[in-house]
Amino acid sequence: SFAVKDEIFCMFEGALDNLGSLKQQYGLGKSATEVVLVIEAYKALRDRAPYPPSHMVAHLNGSFSFIVFDNSTSTLFVASDQVGKVPLYWGITADGHVAFADNVDLLKGACGKSLASFPQGCFFSTAVGELMSYENPKNKITAVPAEDEEMWGATYKVEGPTVAGTESPMLSF
Repeated sequence: SFAVKDEIFCMFEGALDNLGSLKQQYGLGKSATEVVLVIEAYKALRDRAPYPPSHMVAHLNGSFSFIVFDNSTSTLFVASDQVGKVPLYWGITADGHVAFADNVDLLKGACGKSLASFPQGCFFSTAVGELMSYENPKNKITAVPAEDEEMWGATYKVEGPTVAGTESPMLSF
């Protein structure tokens, strides 16, 4: 789905299991779709919410990925669901731009080996300036390049909580 409202462009793929309750929370009509809801949630985050971006995305339940571009602030906001059911890929093009697509073949030629699956349960925001886990927003994420020279991409690891007397486990994405 694609929608534009107030200079905010959004592409949304998937479905939200809690769409009905989120429509009520954001004061939207019964006919509002997921893509409209994401725009409204983003606007609330940008304009009046005293909470971090991870809070907004963490309330979305279902299978989804979305890309929001706010033309008024030149901000990009991208997220994927917690289990990665809806594919989303990203990479860096030869001229240094970040590119996204739901079809890996669309990006292979432009991104080469800098192409990877967008990590599940994470969001990327140019306003924040980094990739973050919305389930564990305080935990660091690291990219581990693929070891096979024929493989493209990386896996992403989010540091897990520290248990007394043990090291922090790493969770693969």
